This record gives sequence, C-alpha cells and structure tokens, in this order.
Amino acid sequence: MKGTVLILTGRTEYAEKYGRIAADLVARGFGCATLDWRGQGLSDRAHDDAMRGHVDSFAEYQDDLDALIAHVDALGLPGPYHMLAHSMGGCIGLRALLRGAPFATACFTAPMWGVLMRPTLRVAAWGLSSASRLVGLSHLPSPGRSATLEDAAEAAEANMLTRDVESFDWVRRQVEAHPELGLAAPSLHWLHEALHETRALSRLASPDLPCLTLLGDEEWVVDSKRIGDRMARWPGSEFEVIAGGRHELLIEDAATRGARIDRITAHFARQAGS
Repeated sequence: MKGTVLILTGRTEYAEKYGRIAADLVARGFGCATLDWRGQGLSDRAHDDAMRGHVDSFAEYQDDLDALIAHVDALGLPGPYHMLAHSMGGCIGLRALLRGAPFATACFTAPMWGVLMRPTLRVAAWGLSSASRLVGLSHLPSPGRSATLEDAAEAAEANMLTRDVESFDWVRRQVEAHPELGLAAPSLHWLHEALHETRALSRLASPDLPCLTLLGDEEWVVDSKRIGDRMARWPGSEFEVIAGGRHELLIEDAATRGARIDRITAHFARQAGS
C-alpha cells in the first residue's frame, strides 16, 4: 500500500458520493477513509431543521477530523496519510495542516478558501450574518442559497457543477433514494462562521507541506482569486487550472475522473517518496 487517503468532503456532501473516487484510489494502491461532517450526511444534525446546513463553530470540524484520524490510527491503516480535500473540506483541511495534522501530502480540488460573492453582496453578507446573531435569527437560511433539496438540485443542474450528466444523475439518485443524506441551505450562522474562517486563513502563511491544487476555469461556487492568491505564496506547491473544469472536478465520466485521479495519486506517490 502507498498510504491512506483521507477524503475531506464539501458542504452538503456525504461519504457515499465518493464511492467511485474511493474505488479509483484503492485500485491505485491507496487505502481510503472519510466521514460525514457533523450536520450533514448521516451524522447528527445540529439544527432543528434537519435540512439546514449548520455548525456552531468551524473549529468543531477540526474535532471531527481529529476523530477520523484517531479512527484511522486505531484501524492500523497504512501511512503515510494523504489529504484529498474538496470545497469546504479544503477550508477545514488547510486549517488542519496549519495546526500540524499528520499529513505527508495534500491535494485540494476547488477549495473553499473564500466564499464567492459579488462585492456588494459580500458586504451585505457580513452585515446580515453578524446582525442575525445579535437578534437571535442566525438559525434562518442564508439568502440567495437553495432552501429546499428540489431547489438545490435545480440550481446544481442549471449551473453545471459537472460536465457529465450520468455522474450528476448518479448523485441525484442517491439523495432521492435516501433523502436523509441531503442538505439544503446553510444557516446565517454557518455563513458567518465560513466568512470568518476563510478571512482568518487568508491572513496566515502557507504550511510547509507538498500541495497540489486543481481548479476548473468554469468555477462558480468558491472564490478562484483567493485560491490563486494562496497558491502564489505556497512554496513548492503545484497549481493547475483545468480548461473546461467545473466545481465537481472528480464527479465526472470515468475517463476524465481517472485522469485526474492519476494526477493526484502521482503527486501523493512522488512527494511521499513511494
């Protein structure tokens, strides 16, 4: 075995969505582990409305990751540990690396190092999410975000998260068959925490660890400028912008996904010396 890949998923995601990716990693000689962050997937929901994305503090995601690492240790899965982090998982993963989590290498796909908004909306989001805490309304859904699973599915399809219709339908069928996996709009409190955490991370130096970041040139979910800024000041890193790539770079047809997994696992193997 060439080590174990810990998959850090994005907001609204769940372990089963990564089944094909995990199989690809195992076929290339890597162990694999992941989890459902608190408040999503099959983990306990932190809000009275089970469909509302919510967390009390982004620091709690670090507790979740620590629990995953401890579980992987207890299972005796082979080292070294490699991080594969997508979207919100990229925010959680960067914080983990900065506090010394035991990873030899890292790969980020469309990491949420900034929440994509127009400048005027960003000012409003800061004000609204902060004010909602003061008046006891931070449990309400964030404006401009999908409020129901049906809205979320329509928005995802309209905005083309992936180029592969079959892959998109495969994920959609999972949630239709098991609605308990789904998640809709985040709370205003989640938005407040996300804005604070991404701003705090942007002010910190990059960790001393080999990193590969993949970003599509048709990204619409996370802030591409923040990603470029981070990678420009990460010594020894690799940054690849993929022509025609969208937010879900690994939820694609088998050939496209396989080529990107090859790129990622080559980075893991090369940097870990295996």
